[in-house]
Amino acid sequence: MIEPSGQQREVKSLGSASIDGTPLDYIVVMSAVVTVLAFIPFSITIGSGGIFPLSQGIFPLLGWVLGPVGGALASGIGTLMGVFLAPHTAGIPPVSIFGAMVASFAAGCMVIGKQRKYWWFFLSIFFVVAFYIYTSRAMNNQVSLSVIVKGSFINWSGILLFILPTRILFAKWINSENLRLVWLGLFFGSWTVAGVYHVSQAMITYIMFNWPEEVWILLIPIMPLENLVRSLVGAFIGVRVISGLRAIGIMKPEAAIY
Repeated sequence: MIEPSGQQREVKSLGSASIDGTPLDYIVVMSAVVTVLAFIPFSITIGSGGIFPLSQGIFPLLGWVLGPVGGALASGIGTLMGVFLAPHTAGIPPVSIFGAMVASFAAGCMVIGKQRKYWWFFLSIFFVVAFYIYTSRAMNNQVSLSVIVKGSFINWSGILLFILPTRILFAKWINSENLRLVWLGLFFGSWTVAGVYHVSQAMITYIMFNWPEEVWILLIPIMPLENLVRSLVGAFIGVRVISGLRAIGIMKPEAAIY
């Protein structure tokens, strides 16, 4: 037995390539999940035609699990693949891809600590501007104010929940060890994110289609139901994904909040 005489060294694995602290293989795997869920429709887009895919329910989850940049890339790539493989749920492809990336990026900006703690502010300005463009155009199309308020409920409620400290509260719940709180954080966080990314898309699609007040009235009961489904899907899948990731002890991306 010979005792080593050299200085003790610590060996570390450099790991795989990453983007913003999120390993590329995580992004690839989650984008594949988005593509698979893009095959499953759950609602018809009345205002502009097409069908909503079930993948919309996990866009926020990707932001919380992979961080804002990694989540946005995974959602964008998965939605892009879905455009080609599942065209029946593609909607307007550029708008669908844009909305998917905004959703995951916004969710990833719902941070608890100091890192990226001001990103939400610039996003909030964007969402408020998008809401203004959306609603002001509706008023120009002779849609009454009361109908606009009711028809945009998911949008202004999502914006308020994102701007207010509830954004941080939901993130803390998702970070909690109590799975009941995790479920609540995923549900209300998904409702918030779905509202803000919907207005990001609606700002564009409404300029394209200019649906009249009759369509707004028809959407008043439908849109909250759609948002409820998105939130339930996000909470149902998310709590199982997060509990599984914690159980196997997989390396957590730097910007993840779960």
